[in-house]
Order: sequence, then C-alpha cells, then structure tokens
Amino acid sequence: MPTDHSSHTKPNQAIQLTSQQLYRKCELQELDPHCQSTAELTPLDDIVGQERAQQAVEFAMGIKEKGYNIYAIGQNGLGKRTMMLRYLNRHEPSDHNLHDWCYVVNFDDTRSPKVLKLTAGTGLEFKKAIEKLMLKLVKALPLAFDNEMYYARAEKLKSQLAQKQEAALTELSEEAKQKGISLSLTLQGDYQMIALKGEDEPHDEASFNALSEAERSQFESNINGLEVKLRGIIRQNTEWEEEFSDTQQEHDEQVAKDVLIHFFKPLKDKYKHQPEVRAFLNGMQADILSNLDIFLEESEEQLALAYASLEKKMPRRYQVNVLVCQGSQQFPIVVEESPSYHSLFGYVENATFRGTVFTDFSLIRSGSLHKANGGVLLMDAVKVLERPYVWDGLKRALRSRKLDLSSLEREVSLSGTISLAPEPIPLDVKIILFGDYETYQLLQHYDPDFSELFRVTADFEDVMDRTHASEAHYARFISSIVHDNNMLHCERSAIARIIEYSSREAQDQQKLSLHSANIANLLRESNYCAKSAGSDHILLPHVEQALRNQEKRVSRLHDSIMESFINGTTLINTHDKVVGQINALSVISTSDHQFGMPNRITATTALGKGEVLDIEHRVKLGGRIHSKGVLILTAYLASVLGKTAQIPLTTYLTFEQSYSGVDGDSASMAECCAIISAISEQPIRQDIAITGSMNQFGEAQPIGGVNEKIEGFFDVCKIKGRSSSQGVIIPASNVANLMLRKDIVEAVEQGEFHIWAITHVTQAMELLLGKAADTRIETEAKSQGQYASESIFGIAQQQLNALRALAKTDK
Repeated sequence: MPTDHSSHTKPNQAIQLTSQQLYRKCELQELDPHCQSTAELTPLDDIVGQERAQQAVEFAMGIKEKGYNIYAIGQNGLGKRTMMLRYLNRHEPSDHNLHDWCYVVNFDDTRSPKVLKLTAGTGLEFKKAIEKLMLKLVKALPLAFDNEMYYARAEKLKSQLAQKQEAALTELSEEAKQKGISLSLTLQGDYQMIALKGEDEPHDEASFNALSEAERSQFESNINGLEVKLRGIIRQNTEWEEEFSDTQQEHDEQVAKDVLIHFFKPLKDKYKHQPEVRAFLNGMQADILSNLDIFLEESEEQLALAYASLEKKMPRRYQVNVLVCQGSQQFPIVVEESPSYHSLFGYVENATFRGTVFTDFSLIRSGSLHKANGGVLLMDAVKVLERPYVWDGLKRALRSRKLDLSSLEREVSLSGTISLAPEPIPLDVKIILFGDYETYQLLQHYDPDFSELFRVTADFEDVMDRTHASEAHYARFISSIVHDNNMLHCERSAIARIIEYSSREAQDQQKLSLHSANIANLLRESNYCAKSAGSDHILLPHVEQALRNQEKRVSRLHDSIMESFINGTTLINTHDKVVGQINALSVISTSDHQFGMPNRITATTALGKGEVLDIEHRVKLGGRIHSKGVLILTAYLASVLGKTAQIPLTTYLTFEQSYSGVDGDSASMAECCAIISAISEQPIRQDIAITGSMNQFGEAQPIGGVNEKIEGFFDVCKIKGRSSSQGVIIPASNVANLMLRKDIVEAVEQGEFHIWAITHVTQAMELLLGKAADTRIETEAKSQGQYASESIFGIAQQQLNALRALAKTDK
C-alpha cells in the first residue's frame, strides 16, 4: 500500500551517536595473528576488488573474433593500468601464436617490399644468416672470376673469336690482292681498299688516271664487290662478338651459379619447411645472377649506392629488415605512452647520398602495433583522440585486421616524394584503451564504429565492500605495492591504519577505496618518513606523520579560511540563540583537497503570499540543485502551515558572506529550520550546526562530505571557544559514512562534542529550538492541520493566524 506521509509517525527525538559509531577501526581479524608485517604477507596476484572488470578482461582475451577490444572505464588514480598489467603478466594466454615479421626486397617490384613471416625468435637468426651469406659471396664471387681457370677459359673464347675474325679478313685480303687491290686498316680504325700498280705499290691519282677506261672500271667493280664482302664480314664479326658475349655471360653465370648453389644449399635445407623463406631465397639467388656487378664492381660511388655498409660489404638489396623479433617468445604486452601516428603505425625513413634523397625497404621502422602483434597494446584513450589521424588509422587497422604501413605525409598530401608501398602485415592484437566515462559516452554517441570495434567494457569500481575477509585481501594488496616498489615492510598496525585511511577515502565505514594511486603515494611517503627516522619498518607513527605532511602541503586555502574566523572577518556564532539564523555546513574542494566549514544562513519575513525568495537564485549565485532544494522546502512548509489558508508571509533566505556560487541541496534542512524560526520567532541554538537535504515530506536525505563538514565545524568551535553543548546534526543515512578524526572521536567519547542523527527535519527543529515540533491536537481539527499551541508548528500557526486576522480587519 502507498505510504501516507502526512500521517507518518515521526521518531520522538534525534539519536545521539556514540564514539564507536564515528570511526570503524581495522582489527585485521582474518589475518594470521602471527603475521606482523608485509614481509610475511603474500603479494596479491589478482586485480583487487575489480571482479567485474576482471571477468570482462578474461572474456575479451579469450574470444578471438574481430571487434572484441577493451575500453577500461574508471577515474584516474584507480590503478587501471597497473592492475591490468599485473593481470596480463600473470595470466598469459595458452593459445597465442607469435611470429617474427621481416621486410625484404620484392625482386619484381622494389617499390612494394614483401613481408616474411618467420617462427617467433628466428628473425634475427635469419637476418644474421643472410648477412653471413652475403659476406661469403662478396668474397667468393670475385675470387671465382679472378683465377687462372677463369682467365684461361675467357682467353680461349677471346682467341677463338679473334681467330675467326682474322681468318675472314685474311681470306678477303688475299682475294683483294689477287685482284690487284690492297685491304688495309687506317689510323681511325676504318678499312681502306686501294688499287695496286704492282704487287705492293699503290696507284696514285696520276697513275690511276693514266689507266684505260676499261681498267679503271674493272678496279672500281672489284672494289665494290670487295666492299660488299667486307660489310658482310663486319656483320659476321658483330654476330660472333654477340655470340662471344653470350657465351661469356653463360660462362660467368655458370661460374656464379656454382658458387651460389654451394652457399645457398645449407640455408635452403634449413628453411625447407617454410615455403615463403625458400621462395625468397630462390628469388635472391636468381636476382644475384642478374646483378653480379654489385659484387664485382670496383667503383666507390657504385659501392656506396649498392652497399648498406662499406665496412661490412653488405649489399643493401639483399638485407633482411627485421621489423619485429619476439626473441623471448613471451606474450607481447606493449604500453604506448605517446600514441602518435608514426609511433603507432611505424614509418619509412629517408637516406641521403650526395644530395639525393632515397629510401628502400631496409629503412622501414616498426611501430607499437607491430611490436604488440599477437598480444596486447595498452593506450590512453584521450591521448589517442588528441593526436591527428591516429584514431582513424587505428580503426582502419582493426577493421581490416591488417597493418598497412602507409606514409602519413602521402595521406595528408604534405609531400610529393616517391615513397614505398610495403605489403600489409596481418594484424592480430587486442587493444585496451583507458579512459573516463565522459570520453566513453562521447565515443559511443559520435562514433558509430566505436561500438563495433570495442565491444567489451571493463568498468572499474571506485570502492569495494569492507569485510574482515576483504581487509585481509586489502592487506595483501598493500603488500604487493610494498614488494613491487622495494619499500620497507609495513608493520601490522601501520597496515590497519592504511586500511582505515582507505575507508575514509571511500567516505564509508563499509567500503574501501580502490584508488590505488592514493594508497601507493601514502606508502611511499610513509616509507620516506620511516627511513628518515632510521626505522627498518613502516610503523603506525610513520603513517600518521605522512598523513599530516599530506594535509599540511595542500591546506593553504583551509588555513586562510580558518584565519578569517580567527580575526572575525567571517562572522559566526557558536554559543548563543538567534531567531532566523542557523549554522549550516558546506564543503570546499580544490584539485587535491577538500575541507568543511560552517556557513551562516539567515531568514527574514515580511507580509506576502507565502513565497520563499532565494536571494542566491535571484542574483544568479545559486545553482539549479540548490534552487530545487529551496522549492522542495517551500512545498513542505506549505503542506505544514498552509493547508487551510495561504501563508501571509514572504520569506527572504540567503547565505551570509557568500560571494561565489552556491549549489547542492545539503543546506535545505538548515534553511527550513531558519524559516520556521523566523515565522515562529523562536531562537535557534548557534552551538549546533546542521547538514542534510530533505524531501517534500520532511524526511532527511543523505549528503556528501559529512566527515569534512563535521571536522570544519569542530575546528571553528575550537577557534571561537569550546563548550560541551556543541555538536552537529546529520541525516541518519550518513552514519555509515563517518570516519572522523581522532580528536573529534575523543571529544564525543568525553561528552565534549555531540553528533545527532535524524530521520526527519522536525527532529532537528526540536534540537535547535528546544520545543516539540509538530504535536497535533487529537481532535477533528487534526485533519485541518492544527497543532498544539506549545509546539513549534503551533506557535508558527498562531503567528500566521494573527496576521490573517489583521489582514481581514484592515479590509
């Protein structure tokens, strides 16, 4: 059945809390009593308190289909990366398949280098084997062409050619001589035919002209015929020279082939079970036969262009560029701190020789994706999104499952130089992006590809349940930080204090904070304090000192505000009773610190129509949540005092000495009490501060920063003068959040300070105004909203009725 809030029975009074309820000590009951320090605690292997995230990671790592990459959501400082790395290092998948990846020359198209996939750990071995082979060939091939056998064979071929050529010319020369014509070679290398008038004496112009017409014609006819034969012999000589060249080339190739077969055979036998490697070796062997000049050329310029290293005499064309070598054969886990396009996808370098820029496959450099291929790549989502072209490139690689090393300059048209187009490498990698929830929402909303490529969300918790078992688990987590950072070991009481600090960070007695960065920082600083004190263990006083040091470093603003209470700049009353004035509590936060302080709220009334005018809202200093809180308490007041007639007052409500924005509804109960005080003209105790929001039925609702608020009021009370009646009212639902300072716990224990827990705003009114709040008359008038005259609501009702009567008289 629905609850009737109007007739709901309120508790008679607020509950005064005991000192035991203000702080939950850590007893480490589940820890072995003989365990006195982290030296005897086994470090934690798993991700502490992150079972949900761990299950997500295990699922993503186990599934091989495309798109099951991980987005790890959580605030900074949760230790997402540290915990993820610890899990990955200690939970290596059993079915991972790793390879070494190399780029080699494409003998058919040098602009498109080929990929070689080798068994993991053999890439460098193969590279060194090729280098040794080249070093042997650089020496062996020139020797094969620099010996008596080769020279004798070459000379024999040359001699055979010369003999053929000489025989043909001799025959033609004899024929010419028989016809009285001399065949000779000029200084310019041309053949010349001259008519003879004797056996050896050539005709001169006069003697030739003295011949008869028939004799001259005969000579010319014979010379023409001999020239035709000479041209034929010259053509024949050219063909013989070509035949000689071909024969010589075949001879050279056979000589080289014999050398290559000898040196290549061991490598081919070694890699006979890897077809890609054998195909490359066969292609290399054939290419060497076509480019013997690389090994035989003596020109320094040619050597500089052809060789990667003149000292090693390693031909550039036949290098093996080992892009990725999984030498240890361990599961690759790569963390990319600065994911730029080049650092992620690799790049192609350029080299310069005598002013000429060139590049080749040996200048291809790997990126993080190459190194993580077959494993996991971890990156920060914001950094990936900040760098140009990285996000688009990453999506393209994950969609195609190929790593295409394309030039960024070419993609954005920044350079017109010729670049390489290497063969893509198959990509098998899990991407883990770390980011906050806001970045995750933006990607989900604006990038449709994100949901397809990052299908697994590892949602990291901020807190974990605090039980005796989880405290022992957390102690092992502390031990893992100590061991990982080689710190002094923590003594048992120090461990307990750190766990209590974690609970304070979580703002809950029943929770422990999972912000491991804060715990690690506290341990480091405690370790420093212990070493400075010459201790061999981190003891409880060292942790306390580290906490004081932390507080001192970040409390400049806190001290400045407290000083304003000391010198009276900020007005506050912690002893008297005042009508329409109450001490509310607020929290001030900086980037690395938050603290509480009291705020004076005042309420005044004037004739009106039942409105509550929020001055903060009117001057645009009040946030929307605060304005909502004021409207809610206005509705509550109307339901209490305006059921039968309109409230004839307008109430003005403000935070005194507040010159910046005010937001949140944690002061709504304080504002409600101040308004009731102003209407009833009953004074409010100033030695009690209050915090808590309320709903339309007056029920107290929890708020944040309850520890800081109580501590802030306690500090101001010490400044203004302590009394045993001082205290703070909080919602009962906030009791579980209390982890207060030791001095406040002791003050409560000694009865010098008080903390009350309430479930309804009327309980606060009774404490603050010293009267019962809403005692109703047990008559028919109860349904009409009438209250006992001595109750707070009854007094307020009498004041309002008097105003209504006065208004009727005036009319």
